[in-house]
Amino acid sequence: MGTPPRPVTAFTLSKPSTDPAPVIFSSPHSGAHYPDSFLKALRVPLMDLRRTEDAFVDQLVADGPAAGGILISATHARAFVDLNRDARELDPEMFADGLPGPSAAPSPRVKAGLGCFPKIGACGDAIYAKKLSADEGRFRLAQIHTPYHDAIQREIAALHQEFGCALLIDCHSMPSAQPGRPDLPDIVLGDRFGSSCTSQLTSLVERTFRGLGLTVSRNAPYAGGYTTRRYGRPKRHIHALQIEINRRLYMNEPDVKPGPGMDRTRAQLASVCEEICRFAHRLCP
Repeated sequence: MGTPPRPVTAFTLSKPSTDPAPVIFSSPHSGAHYPDSFLKALRVPLMDLRRTEDAFVDQLVADGPAAGGILISATHARAFVDLNRDARELDPEMFADGLPGPSAAPSPRVKAGLGCFPKIGACGDAIYAKKLSADEGRFRLAQIHTPYHDAIQREIAALHQEFGCALLIDCHSMPSAQPGRPDLPDIVLGDRFGSSCTSQLTSLVERTFRGLGLTVSRNAPYAGGYTTRRYGRPKRHIHALQIEINRRLYMNEPDVKPGPGMDRTRAQLASVCEEICRFAHRLCP
């Protein structure tokens, strides 16, 4: 009788490999693990879900620990549970026997099928062949969503205690082509219009990307999601900034494979990580 496979943990966490800085780099959407039970429930091709991943973003910021930061990366696919959503962003219509937990008032994202448990894939088709059970929802929240955010909270608290401040850089990617948006920049920085971090951080990151020859915009079309909203508390010296990277820079989007720009983009992100960690030491009290 074979040994059952070990469960996949909710995230991987890498500590600094050099002098630590009060910085956390997070990648909540780069996970590519799809549990077998999930795959059996699909009514769409797996590639339709793979195209919703922020594929390879964890690799693009893999040099964060070498710059002094902590790196936390999701392991499970965002189609399984979206870690950049509030756990209360639940759609009652997705469950056969009641909600798996407390639910907030339906948000536009939930109504669009993009809540904590996404209902649609990249092409807009329904993901599931039948409704989920409340137990399945509770499992995903308890085993994936909660541990991931508990880890972020612990690391922020530890950095804040040691350094007097903490910076959370939430890293994502965006499709290169979007309806109604013909000229997306290379990078979009989201600081929730100045409410989630000091403008000094946003300006530093913007200058660094521009110095590397990349085009940058702020808060359009992405101003920052649940993670930046939840953790960004500049008045308490906790700063959260979202970085969106255009997928055309580094990947073959239709096949979800690294493209010829992968190494160059990773090197550019390594430079940005270094600048952020240097800035964090200057910023902290």
